[in-house]
Amino acid sequence: MKEIQLKVNGKDYSLNIDENTRLIDLLRDELGLLGTKEGCGEGECGACTVIMDGETVTSCLVMAFQAHGSEILTIEGLEEDGKPHPIQQAFIDAGAVQCGFCTPGMILSAKALLDKNPNPTREEIREGISGNLCRCTGYNKIVDAVELAIKYIEEGK
Repeated sequence: MKEIQLKVNGKDYSLNIDENTRLIDLLRDELGLLGTKEGCGEGECGACTVIMDGETVTSCLVMAFQAHGSEILTIEGLEEDGKPHPIQQAFIDAGAVQCGFCTPGMILSAKALLDKNPNPTREEIREGISGNLCRCTGYNKIVDAVELAIKYIEEGK
């Protein structure tokens, strides 16, 4: 067992974990944050994407002990005062959510992109979400949603 400290969605945690525990398992099994999905378990699909210290990571490939001292943001941490984050609302309004399995990872990839580049082109948006696979939408509605999120953020929605 190994003791780690980390901050998840603004809350500090001190946990004893097995050295073989992956970050996705810590988030889902230890902290009950079920929004982070496991798709492929190989870092290829992006369903398990979270933001760690400002960068997107596929949490199925990160060992939990590697997150020691880090700040993690999951989909559950985006809510603001009980309301969806503007990116979440834009995904709903643009019809970018179908089966929903990829949505948490897509939204967090979009957030990381917009945190670094608040006004990306459509091509930059496509590149920003390129680590996330969607089998339902064909990506156009997702790109539209990110563009709508830019507008919502600018308007303070």
